Amino acid sequence: MSTNRVAVVESNLDAYLASASPAARLLAPDEPLRAGSRLSARQAVELFEDQMLSRALDVASRELKRTNRSFYTISSAGHEDNAILGALLRLDDPCFLHYRSGGLMMARSRKAHDVTPCFDTLLSFCASSEDPISGGRHKVWGSKRLWVPPQTSTIASHLPKAAGLASAIGRARRQGIESGLPGDSIVLCSFGDASANHCTALSGFSAARYMKKRGGPCPILFLCEDNGIGISVDTPPNWIAETFSNQPNLRYVRAAGELDELYDACFDAVDSCRVTRTPTFLHLKTTRLWGHAGSDVETTYRTLEEIEAIEAGDPLLRNAKRLVETGAATPAELQALVADIRARVMAVAEEAARRPKLTTRAAVVAPLAPFDEKAVRAKAALPVDATKRAEHWGGQLPETVKSPAKRSMAAHVNHALHDEFLRRPELLLFGEDVAKKGGVYGVTQGLQKRFGLARVFDTLLDETAILGIAQGAAHIGFLPLPEIQYLAYLHNALDQLRGEACSLSYFSNGQFTNPMVVRIQGLAYQKGFGGHFHNDNSFGALRDIPGLMLAIPSRGDDAAKMLRGAIASASACGRVVCFLEPIALYHEKDLYEDGDNAWLFDYPPPPEVLLPGEVGVYGEANRDVLIVSYANGLRLSLRAARALERKHGVKARVIDLRWISPLPLEALERHAAECKSLLVVDECRATGAGIADAVIAHFAERGLAKKMKSVRAADTYVPLGSATACVLVGEDEIVAAAKEVAR
Repeated sequence: MSTNRVAVVESNLDAYLASASPAARLLAPDEPLRAGSRLSARQAVELFEDQMLSRALDVASRELKRTNRSFYTISSAGHEDNAILGALLRLDDPCFLHYRSGGLMMARSRKAHDVTPCFDTLLSFCASSEDPISGGRHKVWGSKRLWVPPQTSTIASHLPKAAGLASAIGRARRQGIESGLPGDSIVLCSFGDASANHCTALSGFSAARYMKKRGGPCPILFLCEDNGIGISVDTPPNWIAETFSNQPNLRYVRAAGELDELYDACFDAVDSCRVTRTPTFLHLKTTRLWGHAGSDVETTYRTLEEIEAIEAGDPLLRNAKRLVETGAATPAELQALVADIRARVMAVAEEAARRPKLTTRAAVVAPLAPFDEKAVRAKAALPVDATKRAEHWGGQLPETVKSPAKRSMAAHVNHALHDEFLRRPELLLFGEDVAKKGGVYGVTQGLQKRFGLARVFDTLLDETAILGIAQGAAHIGFLPLPEIQYLAYLHNALDQLRGEACSLSYFSNGQFTNPMVVRIQGLAYQKGFGGHFHNDNSFGALRDIPGLMLAIPSRGDDAAKMLRGAIASASACGRVVCFLEPIALYHEKDLYEDGDNAWLFDYPPPPEVLLPGEVGVYGEANRDVLIVSYANGLRLSLRAARALERKHGVKARVIDLRWISPLPLEALERHAAECKSLLVVDECRATGAGIADAVIAHFAERGLAKKMKSVRAADTYVPLGSATACVLVGEDEIVAAAKEVAR
């Protein structure tokens, strides 16, 4: 028996069409395939054409790969019935699709005459720089024109943001935010039966159900394309139906059977979701032909008999039989259609393979982290209506208040949030405990009372869902400020930033963005509280994310100005920014001695701003040693610098980095050139958790410092109570290291 299963499947369809007899009576184009069905003969033939086009593209991808001209063979073969959703949904129904969505994309493309789906897909297969969605960076299903944001090799990581977008549609309409979507749009999100088990998928389902339970509309259509297997692992029989058919606040619709039966079930699911604004789970039975991908040897886990049985259920073969037997088309008509599509696709494939590729590093990374300083400054300079501001603050503007409690970092962040909400109606703030309670540390107090439930709200306790809600809202005009209660909690949901939010601009060549500023409370030095979950001194995972901007303030007035810079950067450039607020500094008042109030600062009113690359400088005239630090380390370094000069005659210049990713290396170079030595004070764990490695490596490779040293926290979790002093960076340690490097 032939081992070329592609040829076998194609020959099965050809053999049937060659031997089949036409129906005794042909249907008129507008007649339904069966009495009572919504699917007409014309629509059925169009669906078959779209499905055949998807199939021919899959065949072409394998042929191109065989000749080393293509790089992608995860096919849609067996899943082509998802074309029904492409036909039923509108172009203003956003779609988040998994990788077996060829049929859906071909059918959806019929609605837009200015796209070339066949050529576009082949350009993507060949990683051509002319690929209209990713510009040659990845094979993704996506299109700005078709409202399909690109996903990569998703394992359900797109479900939370799809649910977030669905919930944001009504919110945008109620708040007067121009989303580009009508109020009755719905969101489609497709995935496989194996991926439905992933914790991120469960987060998406839970978030949608939770929002519906709380009384908010969440019109999302979860499309589970159930082919019964995940690579080589079978899904237990009836697992999907048993798991999802009885969940509260989630309507379940099963679609199985002939093409017209599938169409009617899908129509019902779409219509119900649109009318009731209720999360809907559409269970579409599919099959998977030709293994997981071209490199998957299916015979290692399936017998030939099993493979042949699966091939007998080929949806194109089944749908061809249905069209012929109902009289929607003749065998000869379908034969001609199949031959024409195959020839056309292979001709276009040859042309796509010749098209140019990305050839320079600059071209590859161009859409990853755009930053237009002029545009950011313009955003930061937007005025706040003076009358509204005075009314909001009751005549007591925060910059005029001298109470110590009103001049701490927590107060400055709170005041800056209020001012930003006054001038930016697109801002949303949400997370755990941020609304009524005002945050665990009181940083968001008063925001919900002043700006309402629609703009400031509590979410379910799920960081993955929080970041998904943010991404979805950001897709349609909001600028979200999600809060992650503690840095350690972020690791539960890190892929929502790494794999989803920060990759969107890159994989869409800048056509889609999801701007946001993620406020994270973290770092260590909380006296006698918390243990490692509340004293997490490691942000290395954030610095590892391509395109992510990371800001960490060290003092209150800087925090207010940096938060404005972060929001302006997100707004002007579509950036994802993490704003890490050091908990131990929220209410710190003193610098050198108890009661000196030297760590309290007057509030800087808008539009005062700090942007990436702008560092803080202390003791600029000093040249013995340059101490580079941030956050808690800055305060410790300033204390150490005073001790160094008073007790040891060493004059230190201290730099507050402020911006941790990208690092302000140019500014550091200028200061290092004026100093005799360099000391990096990094409060994070010693092994790759902070910035010391990067700074030392940069200066060493360029020969920019005569002597260098770093002090870092121990490579361990942070313990409870006074034992923290054993593992965190201390003032005495900084003094000793600075003396050594300054000799």
